[in-house]
Amino acid sequence: MNMQVEQQLAVSLRPMRWWDIPSVVELEVQLFPFDSWSTEQFWEELAQPTRWYVVAQDELGRVVGYAGLFLLAPDADVQTIGVAPQMQGLGVGRVLLQALVGHSRQAGCRRLLLEVRAGNIAAIALYRAAGFTQLSRRSRYYPDGEDAIVLCLSLTAAPVNAHLHTDSKGDQR
Repeated sequence: MNMQVEQQLAVSLRPMRWWDIPSVVELEVQLFPFDSWSTEQFWEELAQPTRWYVVAQDELGRVVGYAGLFLLAPDADVQTIGVAPQMQGLGVGRVLLQALVGHSRQAGCRRLLLEVRAGNIAAIALYRAAGFTQLSRRSRYYPDGEDAIVLCLSLTAAPVNAHLHTDSKGDQR
């Protein structure tokens, strides 16, 4: 896997490895100051056979984003997505999310779930644009008391933006 994002900087995706953890934790603390994961938590995640993590790196090899999944078919759960502040709004998060969706489908999962802070408008917009719908709201889910929105994407339905044609009998083809 080596997808390119044609934006301000070239970004490639690759599986996360143990040597990425210091850079990922540095971003994690910057992005999620109230509930950032520790170095040990990332080590534990990478050691689990049901997890899959990827990093986005710029043309200089710097980690500028990361994302991870918990896979246990028929469901997958987005564990985290983080993008360096200077790379936000350039499509890096979208590419990371697409990688998670694709990997979940390849693993035979039928649903992809996630929790997102109710106040994270940009992330919610990204997920809705990808076809996620709201399942529920978890009151005071985060350590600082903010609610979480639980979203779900059906992986068995036609992808968002797929163009289906309907014939005169109403059948899709």
